[in-house]
Amino acid sequence: RLNAFGYWIFLAAGLFMYSSFLVGKAPNNGWFNNAPLANSQFTPGLNIDFYALGLIFLGISTTAGAINFIVTILKMRAPGMSINRMPIFVWGELAFAFSIVFAQPALTAALVMLELDRKFGFAFFDPSKGGDVILWQHLFWIFGHPWVYILILPAFGIVSMIIPTFCGRPIIGYTWVVVAEMATAVIGFGVWVHHMFATGLPQVAMSFISAASFMVTLPSGTQTFAWLATLVAGKIKLKTPMLFSLGFIVLFVVGGLSGVMFASIPFDQQTTDTYFVVAHFHYIIVGGVIFPLFAGLYYWLPKMTGKMLDERWGKTSFWVMFVGFNLVFFPMHITGLLGQPRRTYTYLPGLGWDIWNAIETVGAFMLAFGILLTFVNWFRSARRGEAAPDNPWGGDTLEWATTSPPPHYNFEMVPTVRSLHPVWDQDELSHGRQSPERGGHPLADGHETFASSMLDGRPQAVMEMPHESPWPVLLTLALTVMFYGVLLDAYALAAAGVAASGAAMMGWFWPKGETQET
Repeated sequence: RLNAFGYWIFLAAGLFMYSSFLVGKAPNNGWFNNAPLANSQFTPGLNIDFYALGLIFLGISTTAGAINFIVTILKMRAPGMSINRMPIFVWGELAFAFSIVFAQPALTAALVMLELDRKFGFAFFDPSKGGDVILWQHLFWIFGHPWVYILILPAFGIVSMIIPTFCGRPIIGYTWVVVAEMATAVIGFGVWVHHMFATGLPQVAMSFISAASFMVTLPSGTQTFAWLATLVAGKIKLKTPMLFSLGFIVLFVVGGLSGVMFASIPFDQQTTDTYFVVAHFHYIIVGGVIFPLFAGLYYWLPKMTGKMLDERWGKTSFWVMFVGFNLVFFPMHITGLLGQPRRTYTYLPGLGWDIWNAIETVGAFMLAFGILLTFVNWFRSARRGEAAPDNPWGGDTLEWATTSPPPHYNFEMVPTVRSLHPVWDQDELSHGRQSPERGGHPLADGHETFASSMLDGRPQAVMEMPHESPWPVLLTLALTVMFYGVLLDAYALAAAGVAASGAAMMGWFWPKGETQET
């Protein structure tokens, strides 16, 4: 039910924010939304209120989803799956979930302060009344920089699953890769000020952040060398998921090298708000997140849908995307060093930017066409794709031990895990279900699952899964009423939303004598 609640809140918050377009009041202060420009004196109207309230609303979904991931990973693993047998992708999900739990409150606090300034005359960001505009930047970037790792840590996990599969051997340095995933999440909370090197902060404070910004390259480099060592030691099969993973490594290294330059305070101050920053950002977010996302889709979609994607279309999509991406974003390093500010849609001729921007335009169309090829491939696969075998790639993790697509209950027998690579090392899993004599658990008395111990994955209890319930939807509707009431200064409506939310929560948690209450 918490999962359902997170979904419905995500949908409602998205509709709340996008409804701003319907009334011509879309957020209009950039995605940083820096104070004091975000104050009502400089940006009147509902535009910024949609931004602030929408992100607070969305943060409820984000936090609920993260808590759900953490509890599921720590307490609901398969029997025998101790933490040193967890797939690296799961470690990436755990790192990103903890990062959300600790980063989201800073953004929510900043947004609440902003709304109090705008609607009730508070002065958190008004220097004339004792406020501080830099406070907004601190709170925003305390969330904003970990947000980059929130995006990329699961992507690291995807690549760490795909490379061993297509090299035919375990990843080299599993323990170090896991430590690097978690260390990246932790260090990411100590480098937010490098987004603020041009704001006039004390030099000593910036020096500490500069050192931390250099240090964050260590866990990223650890994972990169582990991937490269696995490639060297294995026998590579260049299927589409592997191509996207290799493309990710190239783009991530380029983005990482440009990123570590910003740890140098003089360089950062010279290139702040230029296209060099735009280039770095997209090499990390598109090259470092979108390419692994496509790799993961080509890798797991056959398992999800039961249909194989066409390899020729997939490889063509990769090469068009890879070339197009570099044509778009690599020249931005050059235009940034030549002084082109970000957020410019036109400029005078003769500044040395013309040819590079023309190349970027060609690359943008290539990148879009490459993405379109993958969508066409997915559509063709759904209609007449080849049936996917249970384990088309020879993967080593549990999802490859069930059918493609899996039944809604996943496993007829819940398997016991005795290895980091169960499908490779436990022959009974590679040939079908695990019998009770080999450790399989039938759980045939209803919609049930195991609660496991946190460290060694020992089954501790059999839990009844929750029943279907209308309360997550009703609570979402009540919260939507509350947020629209605050947006429109209709505080009676907002109070009604609060009361309805309380009633929905009472209905959700009221004892009903069922096997599972939440």
